[in-house]
Amino acid sequence: MTANVLRRRLDAEITVVDRSRTHSYQPSYYLVPFGYMDLADQQRDTRELLHDEIAFVEDTVTGIDPDERTVTGEAADYDYDVLIVAVGNARRPDEVPGMLEGWNRTDSVYPFYHPAAAEALGDAVDEFDGGRFLVTVPDTPIKCGGAPLKLTMLMEESLRERGLREDAEVVMTKPGGEVFGTGPKAPYQERIREIWADRDIRFVPNFTVETVDYEERVVRSAEGDELAYDLYAPVPPQHGHEFLVENSPLTGDGEYVAVDDHTLQHESYPAVFAVGDCADVPTSRTASAARKQSHVVADNVERLLEGRAPTPGYDGYTACPILVERGKAMIAEFDYEESISAPVVSRLNWILDVDVIPSLYWNVWMRGYDPVP
Repeated sequence: MTANVLRRRLDAEITVVDRSRTHSYQPSYYLVPFGYMDLADQQRDTRELLHDEIAFVEDTVTGIDPDERTVTGEAADYDYDVLIVAVGNARRPDEVPGMLEGWNRTDSVYPFYHPAAAEALGDAVDEFDGGRFLVTVPDTPIKCGGAPLKLTMLMEESLRERGLREDAEVVMTKPGGEVFGTGPKAPYQERIREIWADRDIRFVPNFTVETVDYEERVVRSAEGDELAYDLYAPVPPQHGHEFLVENSPLTGDGEYVAVDDHTLQHESYPAVFAVGDCADVPTSRTASAARKQSHVVADNVERLLEGRAPTPGYDGYTACPILVERGKAMIAEFDYEESISAPVVSRLNWILDVDVIPSLYWNVWMRGYDPVP
């Protein structure tokens, strides 16, 4: 999106370097297991999303030297005048002993933030006929903090529709004490708690996943507790990419690109900006946040090249459609300071998330257009 926006604004050579030619609509991953979306329909060739005048290079980046203004890839080095880092984060199921092995060796562990696991989870959901369905959240920042809640509620609905609810327990855990969050997220948190109490969905707070005993089907926590499962859908730990942390100074003492919270310009290297999950800003990592950030970065790249000061245009905006059950959803919309939308569950919100937004994503936003920037 950012590359396509800049192509129309600048007289410049624009190159996108990506390790994959396949771009996925990641919000589909929690919908795929229940048949609301098909994974193949939510993937595109990255080259086809970019304007013909934008160069596309398929290469894996291994390091960045902002002093020399050089990006190092496995195949070549790339010089730049302005760099926009939009590499997302790294999902690491291997960081939890037993999680990756459980995925590879059993039919009961599916870290659904990976597209292959999300697709395979669909068959497991269809075959599940009772017991405990467990969702866990790691103690790292994660992309789309609402996704595990949505998966949990859609599974509970699936069990009710199939007449299996009395034979099953639906459980979600988090390392902290809140199911969704406080501060600007508080109104949505309260509404979710009401829904879960009404539907007997169990929330287990202060549960930090430490190991997965996939043979015994037990998850153990750093706090000394354990939960058995029959079907397990963990959110894998997520971190800044190793090449950023180890082979560039852009993350400072952290794991994500150290940018100003409002301009998205790097704190030490003015020619570097960040968009999306890799940006170290205190807001939720969602596609809606990246969409808003894209406009701010495009504005500030243009201002940089014109010798003007950056504009502090990003206010932490993010939105998270929270699907409650078929035909019902709530939009959690907030910025750094406050909630924006009311915690209202409606059919219109469902239609917006399942039918409208994916079409806008592929046909409008990814093409660099946005009627409501």
